[in-house]
Amino acid sequence: MIQETRPPLLQGQDVGDKMETLMMHPVLKAFVCGSISGTCSTLLFQPLDLLKTRLQTLQPSINGSGHVGMVALFIRVVRTESFLGLWKGVSPSFARCIPGVGIYFSTLYKMKQYFLSDRSPTALESVFLGISSRTVAGVCMLPITVVKTRYESGKYGYESVYGALRNIYRTEGARGLFCGLTATLLRDAPFSGIYLMFYTQTKKVMPQDQFDPALTPLVNFSCGIFAGILASLATQPADVIKTHMQLTSEKYHWIGQAIASIFKDYGLVGFFRGGVPRALRRTLMAAMAWTLYEQMMAKMGLKS
Repeated sequence: MIQETRPPLLQGQDVGDKMETLMMHPVLKAFVCGSISGTCSTLLFQPLDLLKTRLQTLQPSINGSGHVGMVALFIRVVRTESFLGLWKGVSPSFARCIPGVGIYFSTLYKMKQYFLSDRSPTALESVFLGISSRTVAGVCMLPITVVKTRYESGKYGYESVYGALRNIYRTEGARGLFCGLTATLLRDAPFSGIYLMFYTQTKKVMPQDQFDPALTPLVNFSCGIFAGILASLATQPADVIKTHMQLTSEKYHWIGQAIASIFKDYGLVGFFRGGVPRALRRTLMAAMAWTLYEQMMAKMGLKS
């Protein structure tokens, strides 16, 4: 029996074809599109995230009035830390958002392909898809989220993301790297679920076939703004709790202690501190990320 031997050139072509197929896998495309969209939105809206973190952690007796607004805090940061000080924490933000948004969108894409095939999700299915995808990304990126929060607070002198991770692990152990996990998931998972539900349902209501195709990105962005506002308001208390737990992990051993402490120090309004910059940032960031993601996926011939 004579065994056929393929020429080395053809064998090499097969390897190249397999590599090309692997590199162009739809899930990988979704990851790349998500990462790029996350990079752009993170860079633009990092100052709002910094202001949100500072507002949430201000002591209640500042200037004797107990209240500092977003504009006053903005001016203070620019005066004391320079204009570029508004981008403090952008390194851990990039380290978190570039892979994190990529993981979110690629997980979401895979789940939609597995569970829905080519049909659009219902409202309840959108909530499930958003919560599940964000949970996966949130757990994977939580250590970087802790570092980002501490960078933005201005209370820690970390010199690099890696140095911060090493310092936290050495002084607080693995618990320090994953502090605020429950509050983070209570904030991010519902936000993504609520956002995706309102976003998909609003797009269904909009008569997009009557619009000029050139206006599609603007229509999608508008739908994202509407969805982001509603989702931000619903998850603001969890964001405040998460911030306090990650800044003082040694003080709070479980989420109930953080809730009681915030209520004691600030009252009910304390759970909505930093709500304006967060709503602006999360709404604009999510709307931009989704708009860029869908446009890039369409350019690659994929349904987002």
